[in-house]
Amino acid sequence: MRPTPPPAPEAALAAMLAALGLSETASKHAPAANAAGGLLMSPVFAERDQPPFDRVMMDGMAVRAAAIAQGQRRFRIAGMAAAGHAVPKLTADTDAIEAMTGAMVPEGADCVIPVEELTREGDHLLVSEAAASIAQAGQNIHPRGSDCVAGATVLAPGQRLGAVDIAIATGAGAAMLEVHRQPRIAIISTGDELVEAGAPIAPWQVRRSNAHAVATALRAAGHTQLSDHHLPDDLPLLQAALGELLASHDVLVLSGGVSMGQFDHVPAALRALGVEQVLHRIAQRPGQPLWFGRGSAGQAVFGLPGNPVSTFVCAIRYVLPVLAHLEGATARQRGLPVQLAAPAKTLKVTRLLPVRLGVSATGQLLATPRPPANSGDFLTLAGTTGLVELPSMEGPLPAGSVVPYWPWPDSVWPDSTWPELS
Repeated sequence: MRPTPPPAPEAALAAMLAALGLSETASKHAPAANAAGGLLMSPVFAERDQPPFDRVMMDGMAVRAAAIAQGQRRFRIAGMAAAGHAVPKLTADTDAIEAMTGAMVPEGADCVIPVEELTREGDHLLVSEAAASIAQAGQNIHPRGSDCVAGATVLAPGQRLGAVDIAIATGAGAAMLEVHRQPRIAIISTGDELVEAGAPIAPWQVRRSNAHAVATALRAAGHTQLSDHHLPDDLPLLQAALGELLASHDVLVLSGGVSMGQFDHVPAALRALGVEQVLHRIAQRPGQPLWFGRGSAGQAVFGLPGNPVSTFVCAIRYVLPVLAHLEGATARQRGLPVQLAAPAKTLKVTRLLPVRLGVSATGQLLATPRPPANSGDFLTLAGTTGLVELPSMEGPLPAGSVVPYWPWPDSVWPDSTWPELS
């Protein structure tokens, strides 16, 4: 019988998600100020109308529009409306209340004239003819309840909380938020050759960097329950350590030890621990040797290839979508469509190609290929913003071709140069 060919990336991710089944609904309540990155499980409702009162939108004076329409131009200053303070009433057509941005509009007033259109004469304010000619009720006033009314849903379940969401939640009076309990993730490097930065290093050793790249990407995507481990190329020691980690974590992300070498013990150690293999090898480059399995308690176990580029692109393409699934979010299986800015070489399998995303003069997103020399050439990734997925085919894919794009979670364009492409 001929062996089953390895799946393409989309089918591989689908197999991973199917093996894990539906996500758990475990939740926790977290202070809103510390809930960024969490997946919201319960709606957030407005405690009051927003804004909770008619709000002054510009520094100036609050008056009655009808008084200006009747020819009144000179107003006696009858008080001050400042943000965060009770405000006086406006009781006469000939009076005005000095009003600061964010303050409550005084009762009896319905129009705010900007300060630049006013002239002060002692305890009076004069409004310019230009401002008087356009003055009307409601001018420069943010009406109460115009954003939302009390009890309205301001945040719906299922969204990952970012800076704007936290501002909305706290503005609505939510001190605590119910979020999905984040999976406990162990990031594990394997290999006797790895040495941490800052430690003495022998000529035959290399610095341990893969784990730091993966951890940084996961944190940038909102996953904070991480632990870091370095295990040797020794089957008994590896198996014992992995057994302990399986018992205390929901996800294991290993780097190295999954290929065909004599010291690639990871698959054997995981099988001995009862981890069911879902797949080993994917029809892609880099990252073809990727291993994935399901622990006896439903743990997701990744065996990422050890070469740096392979480790990183597999973490973006597979680990992040699986983590989203485990939190109850929809796992993205298709990337953002972008155009290639230049021709790109294809392979007989799917190619995951690092790129730098830019924008054309007409606003089209363009991906400029930045191919590494090999899967160990991590330096080439400097300045890239994500990866594109090229189909398996013969010959190059021409410039202008539309391909799916996955960003690095922490990718930013340099402040000094917006990547404008012609």
